[in-house]
Amino acid sequence: MSNAITRRTSSPVQKRAWLKWAIAVTASLGAMLEVIDTSIVNVALTDMQASVGATISEIGWVVTGYAIANVIIIPLTAWLGDAFGKKRYFVFSLLGFVVASVLCGLAGNLSALVASRVLQGLLGGGLLAKAQSILFETFPPEQQGVAQAVFGVGVIAGPAIGPTLGGYLTDALGWRWIFFINVPVGIVAVLMAVIFLPADELHPNRPIPKVDWWGIALLAIALGSLQTFLEEGEQDGWFESYFITLLAITASVGLLLFIWRELSTTQPAVDLRVLRHRSLAAGSVYSAVVGMELYGTLFVIPIYAQTVLNYTAQQTGLLIMPGALASAVTMVVMGKVSGKIDGRVLIAGGSIFIAMVMFNLADLNPNTGSDALFWPLLWRGVSIVLMFLPLSLVTLGPLPKKDIPAGSGFYNLTRQLGGSIGIALLATVLDRRHAFHRAVLVEHVTPYDLQTQERVNALMGAMQGQGADAATAHQQALALLDQTLDGQAMLLAFEDLFWVVGLIFLVTLPLLFLLGKGDRPVPAGGH
Repeated sequence: MSNAITRRTSSPVQKRAWLKWAIAVTASLGAMLEVIDTSIVNVALTDMQASVGATISEIGWVVTGYAIANVIIIPLTAWLGDAFGKKRYFVFSLLGFVVASVLCGLAGNLSALVASRVLQGLLGGGLLAKAQSILFETFPPEQQGVAQAVFGVGVIAGPAIGPTLGGYLTDALGWRWIFFINVPVGIVAVLMAVIFLPADELHPNRPIPKVDWWGIALLAIALGSLQTFLEEGEQDGWFESYFITLLAITASVGLLLFIWRELSTTQPAVDLRVLRHRSLAAGSVYSAVVGMELYGTLFVIPIYAQTVLNYTAQQTGLLIMPGALASAVTMVVMGKVSGKIDGRVLIAGGSIFIAMVMFNLADLNPNTGSDALFWPLLWRGVSIVLMFLPLSLVTLGPLPKKDIPAGSGFYNLTRQLGGSIGIALLATVLDRRHAFHRAVLVEHVTPYDLQTQERVNALMGAMQGQGADAATAHQQALALLDQTLDGQAMLLAFEDLFWVVGLIFLVTLPLLFLLGKGDRPVPAGGH
Protein backbone atom coordinates (compact mmCIF):
# COMPACT_ATOMS: atom_id res chain seq x y z
CA MET A 1 0.00 0.00 0.00
CA SER A 2 2.77 2.42 0.95
CA ASN A 3 4.56 1.70 -2.35
CA ALA A 4 1.40 2.45 -4.26
CA ILE A 5 0.96 5.74 -2.40
CA THR A 6 4.58 6.65 -3.08
CA ARG A 7 4.19 5.93 -6.78
CA ARG A 8 0.93 7.89 -6.92
CA THR A 9 2.33 10.96 -5.17
CA SER A 10 5.66 11.01 -7.00
CA SER A 11 4.36 10.45 -10.53
CA PRO A 12 3.21 14.07 -11.17
CA VAL A 13 6.67 15.34 -10.26
CA GLN A 14 8.33 12.73 -12.46
CA LYS A 15 5.94 13.51 -15.28
CA ARG A 16 6.67 17.21 -15.00
CA ALA A 17 10.43 16.58 -15.08
CA TRP A 18 10.05 14.28 -18.09
CA LEU A 19 7.82 16.81 -19.85
CA LYS A 20 10.35 19.62 -19.38
CA TRP A 21 13.02 17.66 -21.22
CA ALA A 22 10.57 16.72 -23.96
CA ILE A 23 9.91 20.46 -24.39
CA ALA A 24 13.67 21.12 -24.47
CA VAL A 25 14.24 18.55 -27.25
CA THR A 26 11.23 19.86 -29.21
CA ALA A 27 12.34 23.50 -29.06
CA SER A 28 15.96 22.62 -29.86
CA LEU A 29 14.96 20.47 -32.84
CA GLY A 30 13.07 23.41 -34.33
CA ALA A 31 16.03 25.74 -33.78
CA MET A 32 18.46 23.22 -35.30
CA LEU A 33 16.35 22.95 -38.47
CA GLU A 34 16.58 26.71 -38.93
CA VAL A 35 20.30 26.97 -38.22
CA ILE A 36 21.33 24.09 -40.48
CA ASP A 37 19.40 25.61 -43.39
CA THR A 38 21.44 28.78 -42.99
CA SER A 39 24.56 27.00 -44.27
CA ILE A 40 23.41 23.77 -45.93
CA VAL A 41 22.87 25.46 -49.31
CA ASN A 42 26.41 26.88 -49.54
CA VAL A 43 27.96 23.77 -51.05
CA ALA A 44 25.09 23.28 -53.54
CA LEU A 45 25.05 26.74 -55.12
CA THR A 46 26.98 25.61 -58.22
CA ASP A 47 24.49 22.78 -58.86
CA MET A 48 21.56 25.14 -58.30
CA GLN A 49 23.11 27.68 -60.67
CA ALA A 50 23.32 25.12 -63.46
CA SER A 51 19.83 23.77 -62.75
CA VAL A 52 17.94 27.09 -62.83
CA GLY A 53 20.20 28.86 -65.34
CA ALA A 54 21.40 31.66 -63.04
CA THR A 55 24.60 33.68 -62.84
CA ILE A 56 26.88 33.53 -59.79
CA SER A 57 25.57 36.83 -58.41
CA GLU A 58 21.96 35.81 -59.04
CA ILE A 59 22.23 32.43 -57.30
CA GLY A 60 23.77 34.22 -54.29
CA TRP A 61 20.30 35.54 -53.50
CA VAL A 62 19.33 32.03 -52.42
CA VAL A 63 21.56 32.69 -49.39
CA THR A 64 20.98 36.45 -49.14
CA GLY A 65 17.18 36.23 -49.29
CA TYR A 66 17.08 33.72 -46.45
CA ALA A 67 19.43 35.81 -44.30
CA ILE A 68 17.47 39.04 -44.88
CA ALA A 69 14.19 37.35 -43.96
CA ASN A 70 15.80 35.89 -40.83
CA VAL A 71 17.05 39.17 -39.42
CA ILE A 72 13.75 40.93 -40.14
CA ILE A 73 11.55 38.38 -38.37
CA ILE A 74 13.71 37.53 -35.32
CA PRO A 75 13.07 40.83 -33.43
CA LEU A 76 9.32 40.46 -34.07
CA THR A 77 9.03 37.00 -32.48
CA ALA A 78 8.18 38.30 -29.00
CA TRP A 79 5.31 40.42 -30.34
CA LEU A 80 4.07 37.60 -32.61
CA GLY A 81 4.11 35.19 -29.67
CA ASP A 82 2.08 37.61 -27.56
CA ALA A 83 -0.36 38.32 -30.38
CA PHE A 84 -1.08 34.75 -31.47
CA GLY A 85 0.11 32.58 -28.57
CA LYS A 86 3.59 31.16 -28.10
CA LYS A 87 2.69 27.55 -28.86
CA ARG A 88 0.46 28.45 -31.79
CA TYR A 89 3.14 30.66 -33.32
CA PHE A 90 5.90 28.05 -32.82
CA VAL A 91 3.82 25.26 -34.39
CA PHE A 92 2.78 27.54 -37.26
CA SER A 93 6.44 28.47 -37.88
CA LEU A 94 7.49 24.80 -37.90
CA LEU A 95 4.72 23.73 -40.24
CA GLY A 96 5.29 26.71 -42.54
CA PHE A 97 9.04 26.00 -42.58
CA VAL A 98 8.36 22.45 -43.80
CA VAL A 99 6.00 23.70 -46.53
CA ALA A 100 8.51 26.36 -47.61
CA SER A 101 11.23 23.68 -47.75
CA VAL A 102 9.09 21.62 -50.13
CA LEU A 103 8.54 24.71 -52.29
CA CYS A 104 12.31 25.29 -52.40
CA GLY A 105 12.90 21.71 -53.51
CA LEU A 106 10.23 21.93 -56.22
CA ALA A 107 11.31 25.35 -57.55
CA GLY A 108 11.81 25.27 -61.31
CA ASN A 109 13.37 28.69 -61.79
CA LEU A 110 15.43 31.26 -59.90
CA SER A 111 12.50 33.52 -58.96
CA ALA A 112 10.55 30.66 -57.40
CA LEU A 113 13.63 29.41 -55.56
CA VAL A 114 14.53 32.82 -54.08
CA ALA A 115 10.89 33.54 -53.14
CA SER A 116 10.62 30.16 -51.42
CA ARG A 117 13.88 30.78 -49.54
CA VAL A 118 12.60 34.17 -48.34
CA LEU A 119 9.42 32.49 -47.10
CA GLN A 120 11.52 29.79 -45.44
CA GLY A 121 13.63 32.47 -43.73
CA LEU A 122 10.57 34.36 -42.46
CA LEU A 123 9.08 31.21 -40.96
CA GLY A 124 12.36 29.73 -39.72
CA GLY A 125 13.56 32.92 -38.02
CA GLY A 126 10.81 32.58 -35.45
CA LEU A 127 12.02 29.13 -34.42
CA LEU A 128 15.42 30.26 -33.13
CA ALA A 129 14.38 33.03 -30.75
CA LYS A 130 11.17 31.33 -29.56
CA ALA A 131 13.01 28.09 -28.83
CA GLN A 132 15.43 29.84 -26.48
CA SER A 133 12.74 31.86 -24.72
CA ILE A 134 10.61 28.70 -24.29
CA LEU A 135 13.53 27.02 -22.51
CA PHE A 136 14.17 29.98 -20.21
CA GLU A 137 10.48 30.09 -19.28
CA THR A 138 10.23 26.29 -18.77
CA PHE A 139 13.28 25.54 -16.63
CA PRO A 140 14.21 26.89 -13.18
CA PRO A 141 17.53 28.78 -12.83
CA GLU A 142 19.40 25.76 -11.44
CA GLN A 143 18.60 23.72 -14.59
CA GLN A 144 19.16 26.46 -17.16
CA GLY A 145 22.72 25.34 -17.89
CA VAL A 146 21.74 21.86 -19.05
CA ALA A 147 18.64 23.16 -20.89
CA GLN A 148 20.63 25.77 -22.78
CA ALA A 149 23.26 23.14 -23.55
CA VAL A 150 20.61 21.07 -25.35
CA PHE A 151 19.61 24.17 -27.30
CA GLY A 152 23.23 25.12 -27.96
CA VAL A 153 24.18 21.77 -29.49
CA GLY A 154 22.05 22.56 -32.53
CA VAL A 155 22.97 26.24 -32.76
CA ILE A 156 26.72 25.61 -32.52
CA ALA A 157 26.95 22.36 -34.47
CA GLY A 158 24.35 23.34 -37.09
CA PRO A 159 26.53 25.70 -39.16
CA ALA A 160 29.27 23.04 -39.30
CA ILE A 161 26.95 20.10 -39.98
CA GLY A 162 25.11 22.00 -42.73
CA PRO A 163 27.87 22.02 -45.39
CA THR A 164 28.82 18.39 -44.68
CA LEU A 165 25.23 17.19 -44.93
CA GLY A 166 24.58 19.44 -47.90
CA GLY A 167 27.61 18.15 -49.76
CA TYR A 168 26.64 14.51 -49.21
CA LEU A 169 23.00 15.01 -50.24
CA THR A 170 23.96 17.05 -53.30
CA ASP A 171 26.47 14.45 -54.52
CA ALA A 172 24.28 11.45 -53.74
CA LEU A 173 20.73 12.62 -54.49
CA GLY A 174 20.84 16.09 -56.01
CA TRP A 175 20.55 19.62 -54.56
CA ARG A 176 16.77 19.47 -54.12
CA TRP A 177 17.20 16.93 -51.32
CA ILE A 178 18.90 19.50 -49.09
CA PHE A 179 15.39 20.91 -48.76
CA PHE A 180 13.36 17.69 -48.89
CA ILE A 181 15.38 16.32 -45.94
CA ASN A 182 13.58 18.90 -43.77
CA VAL A 183 10.20 17.26 -44.36
CA PRO A 184 10.47 14.10 -42.17
CA VAL A 185 12.43 15.92 -39.45
CA GLY A 186 10.02 18.86 -39.56
CA ILE A 187 6.94 16.63 -39.31
CA VAL A 188 8.40 14.94 -36.22
CA ALA A 189 9.12 18.37 -34.71
CA VAL A 190 5.56 19.56 -35.45
CA LEU A 191 4.02 16.49 -33.80
CA MET A 192 6.28 16.88 -30.76
CA ALA A 193 5.40 20.57 -30.47
CA VAL A 194 1.67 19.82 -30.64
CA ILE A 195 1.98 17.10 -28.00
CA PHE A 196 4.53 18.50 -25.56
CA LEU A 197 4.46 22.30 -25.62
CA PRO A 198 2.15 23.75 -22.97
CA ALA A 199 -1.12 25.15 -24.24
CA ASP A 200 -1.33 28.92 -24.59
CA GLU A 201 -2.98 30.60 -21.63
CA LEU A 202 -6.42 31.97 -22.43
CA HIS A 203 -7.10 35.57 -21.35
CA PRO A 204 -10.63 36.42 -22.57
CA ASN A 205 -10.47 39.98 -21.27
CA ARG A 206 -6.90 40.62 -22.40
CA PRO A 207 -6.76 43.21 -25.18
CA ILE A 208 -5.18 42.08 -28.45
CA PRO A 209 -1.89 43.94 -28.98
CA LYS A 210 -2.14 46.68 -31.57
CA VAL A 211 -0.17 46.14 -34.74
CA ASP A 212 2.73 48.56 -34.91
CA TRP A 213 2.73 48.80 -38.69
CA TRP A 214 5.19 51.71 -38.75
CA GLY A 215 7.61 49.85 -36.53
CA ILE A 216 7.39 46.67 -38.65
CA ALA A 217 7.84 48.64 -41.88
CA LEU A 218 10.86 50.58 -40.57
CA LEU A 219 12.39 47.38 -39.19
CA ALA A 220 12.01 45.62 -42.54
CA ILE A 221 13.51 48.57 -44.44
CA ALA A 222 16.40 49.11 -42.00
CA LEU A 223 17.46 45.49 -41.44
CA GLY A 224 16.71 44.46 -45.02
CA SER A 225 18.93 47.27 -46.32
CA LEU A 226 21.64 46.51 -43.76
CA GLN A 227 21.71 42.80 -44.53
CA THR A 228 21.79 43.41 -48.30
CA PHE A 229 24.56 45.99 -47.79
CA LEU A 230 26.62 43.40 -45.89
CA GLU A 231 25.90 40.54 -48.30
CA GLU A 232 26.48 42.42 -51.55
CA GLY A 233 28.93 45.17 -50.56
CA GLU A 234 32.19 43.36 -51.24
CA GLN A 235 31.39 42.14 -54.74
CA ASP A 236 30.03 45.58 -55.73
CA GLY A 237 33.03 47.52 -54.41
CA TRP A 238 31.31 48.92 -51.31
CA PHE A 239 30.91 52.69 -51.56
CA GLU A 240 32.16 52.74 -55.14
CA SER A 241 28.67 51.47 -56.01
CA TYR A 242 25.71 53.88 -56.00
CA PHE A 243 23.38 51.02 -55.01
CA ILE A 244 25.49 49.99 -52.00
CA THR A 245 25.84 53.62 -50.87
CA LEU A 246 22.07 54.04 -51.09
CA LEU A 247 21.59 50.89 -49.02
CA ALA A 248 23.97 52.24 -46.33
CA ILE A 249 22.06 55.54 -46.13
CA THR A 250 18.69 53.76 -46.08
CA ALA A 251 19.84 51.37 -43.33
CA SER A 252 21.22 54.20 -41.18
CA VAL A 253 18.18 56.47 -41.49
CA GLY A 254 15.81 53.51 -41.15
CA LEU A 255 17.47 52.29 -37.93
CA LEU A 256 17.34 55.78 -36.37
CA LEU A 257 13.65 56.18 -37.27
CA PHE A 258 12.90 52.65 -36.04
CA ILE A 259 14.55 53.29 -32.67
CA TRP A 260 12.67 56.58 -32.29
CA ARG A 261 9.37 54.92 -33.19
CA GLU A 262 9.76 51.95 -30.86
CA LEU A 263 10.77 54.11 -27.89
CA SER A 264 7.92 56.57 -28.43
CA THR A 265 4.99 54.19 -28.90
CA THR A 266 3.19 52.41 -26.05
CA GLN A 267 2.84 49.10 -27.91
CA PRO A 268 6.03 48.63 -29.95
CA ALA A 269 6.60 45.74 -32.35
CA VAL A 270 10.06 45.34 -30.79
CA ASP A 271 10.45 46.31 -27.14
CA LEU A 272 13.82 48.08 -27.12
CA ARG A 273 13.27 49.07 -23.49
CA VAL A 274 14.60 45.66 -22.44
CA LEU A 275 18.05 47.04 -23.19
CA ARG A 276 17.82 48.85 -19.85
CA HIS A 277 19.13 45.58 -18.45
CA ARG A 278 22.89 45.98 -18.52
CA SER A 279 23.48 42.25 -18.93
CA LEU A 280 21.37 42.14 -22.10
CA ALA A 281 23.00 45.24 -23.62
CA ALA A 282 26.58 44.05 -23.01
CA GLY A 283 25.79 40.41 -23.77
CA SER A 284 24.20 41.32 -27.09
CA VAL A 285 27.35 43.16 -28.17
CA TYR A 286 29.44 40.16 -27.20
CA SER A 287 26.92 37.93 -28.98
CA ALA A 288 27.69 39.80 -32.19
CA VAL A 289 31.39 39.00 -31.70
CA VAL A 290 30.60 35.31 -31.11
CA GLY A 291 28.38 35.33 -34.21
CA MET A 292 31.21 36.81 -36.22
CA GLU A 293 33.53 33.99 -35.16
CA LEU A 294 30.91 31.25 -35.46
CA TYR A 295 29.69 32.16 -38.94
CA GLY A 296 32.66 34.20 -40.15
CA THR A 297 35.35 31.56 -39.68
CA LEU A 298 33.03 28.84 -41.00
CA PHE A 299 32.86 31.03 -44.11
CA VAL A 300 36.63 31.48 -44.54
CA ILE A 301 37.92 28.06 -43.42
CA PRO A 302 36.20 26.22 -46.32
CA ILE A 303 37.57 28.85 -48.71
CA TYR A 304 41.03 28.32 -47.23
CA ALA A 305 40.76 24.54 -47.53
CA GLN A 306 39.52 24.64 -51.11
CA THR A 307 41.71 27.45 -52.53
CA VAL A 308 44.98 26.91 -50.65
CA LEU A 309 44.84 23.18 -49.83
CA ASN A 310 42.77 22.15 -52.92
CA TYR A 311 40.20 20.20 -50.89
CA THR A 312 36.91 19.06 -52.42
CA ALA A 313 33.59 20.15 -50.90
CA GLN A 314 33.11 16.78 -49.20
CA GLN A 315 36.68 16.78 -47.83
CA THR A 316 36.10 20.29 -46.49
CA GLY A 317 32.93 19.18 -44.75
CA LEU A 318 34.71 16.24 -43.15
CA LEU A 319 37.51 18.59 -42.07
CA ILE A 320 35.02 20.73 -40.13
CA MET A 321 33.02 17.84 -38.69
CA PRO A 322 35.32 16.92 -35.73
CA GLY A 323 35.10 20.48 -34.43
CA ALA A 324 31.29 20.30 -34.57
CA LEU A 325 31.30 17.03 -32.65
CA ALA A 326 33.71 18.53 -30.10
CA SER A 327 31.27 21.43 -29.66
CA ALA A 328 28.38 19.05 -29.01
CA VAL A 329 30.32 17.04 -26.41
CA THR A 330 31.63 20.18 -24.69
CA MET A 331 28.12 21.65 -24.64
CA VAL A 332 26.83 18.66 -22.67
CA VAL A 333 29.70 18.88 -20.17
CA MET A 334 29.33 22.64 -19.83
CA GLY A 335 25.61 22.29 -19.17
CA LYS A 336 26.44 20.45 -15.93
CA VAL A 337 29.24 22.71 -14.66
CA SER A 338 28.30 26.16 -15.98
CA GLY A 339 26.20 27.05 -12.94
CA LYS A 340 29.11 26.30 -10.59
CA ILE A 341 31.63 28.63 -12.26
CA ASP A 342 31.41 32.37 -12.87
CA GLY A 343 30.22 32.68 -16.45
CA ARG A 344 32.56 35.61 -17.09
CA VAL A 345 35.57 33.43 -16.29
CA LEU A 346 34.44 30.81 -18.80
CA ILE A 347 33.78 33.43 -21.49
CA ALA A 348 37.20 35.02 -20.90
CA GLY A 349 38.86 31.61 -21.10
CA GLY A 350 37.03 30.78 -24.32
CA SER A 351 37.94 34.13 -25.88
CA ILE A 352 41.64 33.78 -25.05
CA PHE A 353 41.62 30.16 -26.16
CA ILE A 354 40.04 30.90 -29.52
CA ALA A 355 42.42 33.83 -30.07
CA MET A 356 45.31 31.40 -29.62
CA VAL A 357 43.68 28.99 -32.08
CA MET A 358 43.41 31.79 -34.65
CA PHE A 359 47.07 32.74 -34.15
CA ASN A 360 47.97 29.07 -34.61
CA LEU A 361 46.01 28.91 -37.89
CA ALA A 362 47.97 31.95 -39.08
CA ASP A 363 51.12 29.77 -39.14
CA LEU A 364 49.74 27.30 -41.69
CA ASN A 365 51.34 26.89 -45.13
CA PRO A 366 50.58 25.16 -48.46
CA ASN A 367 52.21 21.97 -47.20
CA THR A 368 49.86 21.81 -44.22
CA GLY A 369 47.84 18.59 -44.21
CA SER A 370 44.54 17.73 -42.58
CA ASP A 371 46.37 16.34 -39.54
CA ALA A 372 47.80 19.78 -38.72
CA LEU A 373 44.32 21.34 -39.06
CA PHE A 374 42.60 18.70 -36.93
CA TRP A 375 43.60 19.99 -33.49
CA PRO A 376 43.16 23.75 -34.11
CA LEU A 377 39.66 23.18 -35.49
CA LEU A 378 38.87 20.75 -32.67
CA TRP A 379 39.94 23.27 -30.03
CA ARG A 380 38.00 25.97 -31.86
CA GLY A 381 34.88 23.83 -31.40
CA VAL A 382 35.58 23.51 -27.67
CA SER A 383 36.40 27.18 -27.08
CA ILE A 384 33.33 28.54 -28.91
CA VAL A 385 31.16 26.58 -26.45
CA LEU A 386 33.06 28.08 -23.51
CA MET A 387 31.73 31.43 -24.72
CA PHE A 388 28.34 30.53 -26.17
CA LEU A 389 26.65 28.73 -23.29
CA PRO A 390 27.77 30.96 -20.37
CA LEU A 391 27.04 34.05 -22.49
CA SER A 392 23.41 32.97 -22.92
CA LEU A 393 23.09 32.43 -19.19
CA VAL A 394 24.72 35.69 -18.05
CA THR A 395 22.84 37.68 -20.71
CA LEU A 396 19.30 36.30 -20.40
CA GLY A 397 19.43 34.68 -16.95
CA PRO A 398 19.16 37.95 -14.96
CA LEU A 399 16.12 39.14 -16.96
CA PRO A 400 12.66 38.97 -15.37
CA LYS A 401 10.42 36.37 -16.99
CA LYS A 402 8.23 38.92 -18.78
CA ASP A 403 11.24 40.40 -20.61
CA ILE A 404 12.78 37.09 -21.71
CA PRO A 405 10.92 36.77 -25.08
CA ALA A 406 11.94 40.28 -26.18
CA GLY A 407 15.44 39.86 -24.76
CA SER A 408 15.91 36.49 -26.47
CA GLY A 409 14.80 37.92 -29.81
CA PHE A 410 17.24 40.82 -29.58
CA TYR A 411 20.08 38.58 -28.36
CA ASN A 412 19.65 36.11 -31.25
CA LEU A 413 19.36 39.00 -33.72
CA THR A 414 22.76 40.35 -32.70
CA ARG A 415 24.33 36.92 -33.21
CA GLN A 416 22.83 36.67 -36.71
CA LEU A 417 23.90 40.22 -37.58
CA GLY A 418 27.31 39.55 -36.08
CA GLY A 419 27.66 36.62 -38.44
CA SER A 420 26.72 38.79 -41.42
CA ILE A 421 29.08 41.55 -40.34
CA GLY A 422 31.81 38.99 -39.73
CA ILE A 423 31.43 37.43 -43.19
CA ALA A 424 31.41 40.86 -44.85
CA LEU A 425 34.39 42.05 -42.79
CA LEU A 426 36.48 38.93 -43.32
CA ALA A 427 35.66 38.78 -47.03
CA THR A 428 36.82 42.40 -47.37
CA VAL A 429 39.99 41.78 -45.37
CA LEU A 430 40.74 38.70 -47.44
CA ASP A 431 40.19 40.50 -50.74
CA ARG A 432 42.16 43.63 -49.80
CA ARG A 433 45.09 41.79 -48.22
CA HIS A 434 45.26 39.39 -51.17
CA ALA A 435 45.53 42.34 -53.55
CA PHE A 436 48.16 43.97 -51.29
CA HIS A 437 50.37 40.90 -50.99
CA ARG A 438 50.07 40.14 -54.69
CA ALA A 439 51.20 43.67 -55.55
CA VAL A 440 54.19 43.34 -53.20
CA LEU A 441 55.18 39.96 -54.64
CA VAL A 442 54.79 41.13 -58.23
CA GLU A 443 57.38 43.87 -57.60
CA HIS A 444 60.01 41.15 -57.14
CA VAL A 445 58.95 39.06 -60.14
CA THR A 446 60.53 40.81 -63.15
CA PRO A 447 62.37 39.63 -66.29
CA TYR A 448 65.54 41.15 -64.83
CA ASP A 449 65.38 39.20 -61.55
CA LEU A 450 67.83 36.27 -61.56
CA GLN A 451 65.60 33.99 -59.42
CA THR A 452 62.63 34.70 -61.67
CA GLN A 453 64.65 33.85 -64.77
CA GLU A 454 65.82 30.59 -63.20
CA ARG A 455 62.28 29.67 -62.17
CA VAL A 456 60.83 30.41 -65.62
CA ASN A 457 63.63 28.45 -67.35
CA ALA A 458 63.07 25.47 -65.05
CA LEU A 459 59.32 25.50 -65.75
CA MET A 460 59.93 25.88 -69.49
CA GLY A 461 62.24 22.88 -69.40
CA ALA A 462 59.54 20.83 -67.70
CA MET A 463 56.92 21.90 -70.27
CA GLN A 464 59.22 21.18 -73.21
CA GLY A 465 59.98 17.82 -71.68
CA GLN A 466 56.27 17.07 -72.06
CA GLY A 467 56.34 17.96 -75.77
CA ALA A 468 55.50 21.69 -75.83
CA ASP A 469 57.34 24.00 -78.24
CA ALA A 470 59.43 26.90 -76.90
CA ALA A 471 56.76 29.60 -77.31
CA THR A 472 53.99 27.47 -75.74
CA ALA A 473 56.29 26.34 -72.94
CA HIS A 474 57.16 29.97 -72.16
CA GLN A 475 53.47 30.93 -71.90
CA GLN A 476 52.70 27.91 -69.72
CA ALA A 477 55.68 28.68 -67.47
CA LEU A 478 54.48 32.26 -66.96
CA ALA A 479 50.96 31.02 -66.21
CA LEU A 480 52.26 28.55 -63.61
CA LEU A 481 54.45 31.25 -62.07
CA ASP A 482 51.44 33.57 -61.84
CA GLN A 483 49.38 30.81 -60.26
CA THR A 484 52.10 30.16 -57.67
CA LEU A 485 52.41 33.86 -56.92
CA ASP A 486 48.63 34.18 -56.52
CA GLY A 487 48.57 31.21 -54.16
CA GLN A 488 51.30 32.74 -52.00
CA ALA A 489 49.43 36.06 -51.88
CA MET A 490 46.24 34.23 -50.84
CA LEU A 491 48.08 32.34 -48.12
CA LEU A 492 49.51 35.58 -46.69
CA ALA A 493 46.04 37.14 -46.82
CA PHE A 494 44.60 34.25 -44.79
CA GLU A 495 47.38 34.69 -42.23
CA ASP A 496 46.38 38.35 -41.83
CA LEU A 497 42.73 37.39 -41.56
CA PHE A 498 43.29 34.86 -38.76
CA TRP A 499 45.31 37.47 -36.86
CA VAL A 500 42.42 39.95 -37.20
CA VAL A 501 39.89 37.47 -35.76
CA GLY A 502 42.18 36.59 -32.85
CA LEU A 503 42.82 40.25 -31.99
CA ILE A 504 39.07 41.06 -32.08
CA PHE A 505 38.45 38.50 -29.35
CA LEU A 506 41.20 39.93 -27.18
CA VAL A 507 40.11 43.56 -27.71
CA THR A 508 36.47 42.82 -26.72
CA LEU A 509 37.41 41.16 -23.40
CA PRO A 510 36.70 44.36 -21.36
CA LEU A 511 32.98 43.96 -22.18
CA LEU A 512 32.93 41.14 -19.63
CA PHE A 513 33.05 43.70 -16.81
CA LEU A 514 29.56 44.83 -17.83
CA LEU A 515 28.12 41.33 -17.47
CA GLY A 516 26.82 39.80 -14.25
CA LYS A 517 27.48 36.30 -12.96
CA GLY A 518 24.15 35.10 -14.30
CA ASP A 519 23.36 33.22 -11.11
CA ARG A 520 20.35 35.21 -9.95
CA PRO A 521 17.62 37.29 -11.56
CA VAL A 522 17.53 41.03 -11.11
CA PRO A 523 14.35 42.92 -10.28
CA ALA A 524 12.10 43.88 -13.15
CA GLY A 525 13.37 47.39 -13.26
CA GLY A 526 16.92 46.63 -12.39
CA HIS A 527 20.05 47.00 -14.41
